[in-house]
Amino acid sequence: MIPSAYPAQDEIARLTARMLLEIGAVHFNADKPFILASGLPSPTYIDCRKLISYPRIRSTLMDFLTITVMRNAGLEAFDNIAGGETAGIPFSALVAERMALPMTYVRKKPKGYGRGARIEGEMSEGQRVLLVEDLTTDGGSKISFVDAIRETGATCDHTAVIFYYGIFPDTLKTLGDHGVTLHHLCTWWDVLAEARRQDAFTSETLTEVEAFLKAPRAWQETRAEH
Repeated sequence: MIPSAYPAQDEIARLTARMLLEIGAVHFNADKPFILASGLPSPTYIDCRKLISYPRIRSTLMDFLTITVMRNAGLEAFDNIAGGETAGIPFSALVAERMALPMTYVRKKPKGYGRGARIEGEMSEGQRVLLVEDLTTDGGSKISFVDAIRETGATCDHTAVIFYYGIFPDTLKTLGDHGVTLHHLCTWWDVLAEARRQDAFTSETLTEVEAFLKAPRAWQETRAEH
């Protein structure tokens, strides 16, 4: 069912951050930084996959994501909802259900047998596709999914995520240069503000996290030297 309530975007951001903290999806550790897929250290880590195990929060956030996309892009802007392998698949299915649209998913790489397909499900030329993922950091992984969708003859001008890092200045330009608009629910700045309201971490940890968010590359370079 398409949600009919439209909270203000700043309230959506605050509530999303609160829910991510509530289920323990937010991890801050400045003393022993996490190592990201890039190999660089970070005092922050977000695990949006945990959301699928919390039905009340999962349902609320999928309502938020659906209304955010409809508010920003239009109620009749899409014909197909595609999820990126693997984290985007459950969320794309839930958004597709709310919008009463077909759901597909995009593989990271072609399947190594059979048709060698990257698109699973029915996607046809001319369809307007919304790419749904759990999060984005610098937007790079979204480009590959978008290109695979466009190779079918469909269009993909929008991607929607629950969490957007919001700390790398080139992200929106990277996507924009590829003709893609990003829709999201909250960023690290929203999570940091809510964590401070809740006293969810020590003040020292939150101070170090803020230092990272203000200058992530500089913070990473300093830590990588040790």
